Amino acid sequence: MAETTQEPNGKPAPWGKLALRALFLLVGGLSLYFFLPTLLNLFEVAPQLENVKWRWFLLMGLLMTGAFASQWALTRIAAPGISWFVASTSQLTSNAAVKVIPGGVVAGGAFYFQMLAVSGVPMGTALAALAAIGILSNLVLLALPAVALVIALVSAPIPDGMLPVAIAGTILFVAMFTVTVIVVRFDRPLHWVGWVVQRVVAWAARVFKKDWSLTTNDIIERRDEVVSSLGKRWHKALGVAVANWLLDYATLVVALIAVGAEPRPSLVLLAFAGAAVLGMIPITPGGLGFVEAGLTGMLTIAGIPAGDALLATLAYRLFQFWLPIPVGFVAYFLFRRKYGRPSELPAVS
Repeated sequence: MAETTQEPNGKPAPWGKLALRALFLLVGGLSLYFFLPTLLNLFEVAPQLENVKWRWFLLMGLLMTGAFASQWALTRIAAPGISWFVASTSQLTSNAAVKVIPGGVVAGGAFYFQMLAVSGVPMGTALAALAAIGILSNLVLLALPAVALVIALVSAPIPDGMLPVAIAGTILFVAMFTVTVIVVRFDRPLHWVGWVVQRVVAWAARVFKKDWSLTTNDIIERRDEVVSSLGKRWHKALGVAVANWLLDYATLVVALIAVGAEPRPSLVLLAFAGAAVLGMIPITPGGLGFVEAGLTGMLTIAGIPAGDALLATLAYRLFQFWLPIPVGFVAYFLFRRKYGRPSELPAVS
């Protein structure tokens, strides 16, 4: 008799979830195949890393550790009272999940939420904290192209190939900042949005025969929870979010210097921001191949020799992508020893 595919909780896995996973695998596989030449080029230059002095690797490791530590601090600001152990292990596990699972942004967020909840953080607080972290972190990221554009304009011209990235990034930042301010300060737009969302959810509940409901008051309450999760600590959270991205960016700059390149900081900042946005698109796990191709291409347009751009990208992704994966697995098992197995984690509704 054929076995029934089951979820970790022992219940049969819905066909919709299986189809979605299959779709992510298909899209991820096709994308990796498309970016395979870029990945092969990176692996071909890998032996040249032996020529990089060890002190540069040490510095890159320290900078990236600082970037991760900033994310842990941001979690503790958004959800006061949690320990450094919970903040670090949940973030490292979530980060690893994003990098190894197709469409891993969803899985990573679920891990993050579940681990915070099982450690004792109220579910509402955990959801509000993660929403606040995501909004603030993405705002800072989208602000980087605008900052790079201003710096470049007062120092030297931006290459034509990078100008669309700078303009698009600036527009996205202004749009997201404007929407965020409106949503935070005013209820009326949420009433308009809630009117539409309430009817869409009701329609989906009838179609899928689920007990789903969402009202405008629910949306406003969730907004208030997100805002209150930072409260008067927003300026501290903003500083930590900026530190997170700047330390990440500094790792790329050090990688470029380590391979003998002479980077122009404003253009590298623009290339970095563009690559970071690409990494958020859930086409391949952690943007594998997608980010490498985009970052290498933009660094080359920025005036970095192609060979140096490839080697620096490889060195940067070693600390930003590859090494955090095994660290995330270790963090997961340490967390599980203290708080329980995955089957004991609360389900995300």
